[in-house]
Amino acid sequence: MLQIVRRKDSTGLDRRAGRIVAALSEPTNFATLNAEAAREAFRRSRAPYLWPLDEVAEVRDLEAGPGAPQMRLFRSLARAPGLLPRTYVFLHGGGWTLGDLSTYEPLCRRLTRVLRADVLWVDYRLAPEHPFPAALDDALAACRWLFDHGAALGLAADNVGVIGDSAGANLAAVAAILNANGELGAKFAAQILIYPCLDLTRRHRSHVDLAKGFLLTRTLYNWYVGNYLAGHDAKDPRVSPFLAPDLSGLAPAVVLHAGFDPLRDEAIAYVARLRRARVAVIEIAFADMIHGFLNLGAALPQAGDALDCIAAALAALLASQPRSPPPHQGVGASIAAAH
Repeated sequence: MLQIVRRKDSTGLDRRAGRIVAALSEPTNFATLNAEAAREAFRRSRAPYLWPLDEVAEVRDLEAGPGAPQMRLFRSLARAPGLLPRTYVFLHGGGWTLGDLSTYEPLCRRLTRVLRADVLWVDYRLAPEHPFPAALDDALAACRWLFDHGAALGLAADNVGVIGDSAGANLAAVAAILNANGELGAKFAAQILIYPCLDLTRRHRSHVDLAKGFLLTRTLYNWYVGNYLAGHDAKDPRVSPFLAPDLSGLAPAVVLHAGFDPLRDEAIAYVARLRRARVAVIEIAFADMIHGFLNLGAALPQAGDALDCIAAALAALLASQPRSPPPHQGVGASIAAAH
C-alpha cells in the first residue's frame, strides 16, 4: 500500500518548507566545521522549529550498566490498543554525527503521545569520534537491554517496535534484519523507518537530482557517510541494509519518505525489496516535503500529519498480522555472515 500526501495548496516544494530551506541553508554547511562545532550549530539552528514539549507520564534516565548506552525513557499517558507496540526503541537522525536529546526530546514526547506508547531514547555514540560499528553496537545493546530488563520497569518488553529517522532509521533497519528471529531477545512487533539512509553507496538517482538546495546536500551527506564509515566498505549490509541478501521474515514495516529528499529513491527501492520478500509494509510519501521535516513540528503542519499517518498505517498493518508469526530461519545470520 502506498499513501501519497500533499497539501492542497502545494505544488512542488511546500512554501513553508521552502522558507525553512532558505533560512537554514547557509548555517547548515556543517561539513566545514569540526564535529563539536557542527553539533552546536545544529542545535541552535533547529531550536526554533522543534515541537513543543508534550506532557508525558514520566521521564526517567536509565543506567543500563557496562556495554549499554545511556537511555531516557518517556512513559505514555495512554495505552495503545490491540496489537500495536507498547514500547518503542527510538534511534535519532543526524548523519551518525549530529543530534542529541535537546534536538530530539520534543519529537520523542510527541511520538509517545501519538503512538500511545512508551519511547526509549538511545544516546548512541557519534562519529567521527566513534565510527562504525559503535552506533550500531549501541543500538543493538539498547534493544537487548530492553528485552532483558524492560519488564522489571513495567514496560511491555514482549511488544516492542523500533523506530528511527534518517541515520537512526539506518540503524533501525539493520537492527530489524539482525533481529529477524528474535536474536536480541524477542522479535520486534514493527519497524518504522522515517526517510531512512539505506544504501551508503549512494547509487540511486535522487542523490543526483536532489544534490543541492534542500538542506541535505550531497556535500553534507558525503561528510556524514565519511564520518560514519571511516573507510569501512559501504557495501557491507550492516551499513547498507538495502544490500542485505535476504529480507524475508522481517517485522512489519512503515516506511515514510519525502519528495525533496536525496534519500527518497533508496527508500522506494527498499519498500519494493520488502514486498518481494513478502514483508508486510505500508509506504507513506510526503511529496512536497524535505528531509528531516518530522522534527520541525513548530513550523510545518505536515509533521503532525505525518505522525498521524504513521499511527494509522501501523494500526492497519498490524491488524492483519498474526500475533506470533512463525519463525524464519537464517535472516539475521545472513547479514552478519556477509562480511
